Amino acid sequence: MQFYLARLLAQITLLGTWWTPVIVLSLVFVTSWPLMALAEPAGSAIADPANYWWYFVVTAATVGYGDLYPESAAGHAVGVYVIVGGIATLTTVFARLSTSLEKAKGRRMRGVVTVEMSGHVVLLGYTPGRTEQMVDELLADGSSRLVLCAWDDVATHPMSDRDVAFVRGDLTDEGVLRRAGVQRAYSVLVDARDDNEALTVAITADHVASSAHLVVALRDLSRVRHLRYLDEAVRCVQWHSAHMITEELKDPGITEIYTQLMTHGGADTYSVRLPESLGPIRVDHCQTVLGRRHGATMLAARAGDVLTVNPGWGTELPAGAVLYYVGSRRLTAEEIANALRDGTS
Repeated sequence: MQFYLARLLAQITLLGTWWTPVIVLSLVFVTSWPLMALAEPAGSAIADPANYWWYFVVTAATVGYGDLYPESAAGHAVGVYVIVGGIATLTTVFARLSTSLEKAKGRRMRGVVTVEMSGHVVLLGYTPGRTEQMVDELLADGSSRLVLCAWDDVATHPMSDRDVAFVRGDLTDEGVLRRAGVQRAYSVLVDARDDNEALTVAITADHVASSAHLVVALRDLSRVRHLRYLDEAVRCVQWHSAHMITEELKDPGITEIYTQLMTHGGADTYSVRLPESLGPIRVDHCQTVLGRRHGATMLAARAGDVLTVNPGWGTELPAGAVLYYVGSRRLTAEEIANALRDGTS
């Protein structure tokens, strides 16, 4: 009977929904208990309503503990009916689960999902090869959750092998950006196909993003003044500096520091080779002397062919090592050597 019911449900469009297993299981239970009560002898424990529901669940699930079972031939026939009904129901449930999972995967691949996460990074725009490079850098430290939001011409998820959510649509549409969770993002990158498009997308992104750090990649940095009209807090980065972009997304304001370091005046970066006569020097001594005597900060050291960035303070540098530091002016080797010899701290 359950197979006839399934055909009937198909005709009234209920098959393929979660109502199908519910209706099939309910019908089998309602019809099997009276049949079991009629088939079994009077006083049979299995026909008792308090026991039958347990027998029905165990039998329909094909577990069969054997604590309750029909004794008559007719009861056995009813038991077969319950088993077949249970198998039909379970098959329907598994088919429905499989369909639901397949649909969910299809929606994810087509980019029609709505992202529920917060504190993530949203990339607005997709350029083959370039975007993958930035995604790999962002995922490398394991702290970034990413959403790629691309135009409609990107038909399917281009990075389904990576832990990246995918949303597709018009990047100037507020609804699309909200599906990508821009309003709850930690930082948002506008990486458009040209600067005019970048300006347009940035307007929508700035409207949607309530507190996110907005980064715009520009090919012509003279266009920065146009974005300053939109929001002074928008950070603009050279389009060709993909690594700089990812650094800015993870650590807002870091590109401003790089810019200051690469600009003449104020703090700048320098290098100096320590005199051989000094002998081995510990990093903590260098840091203390440079900082307190000259207001400089040691960044790295080179010993032979080995360059160590941010060396540990307990590291011992060999004679003739090269120091890299940031300071307000260039220090001569004599100035540093005299300070290190004096042990001034």
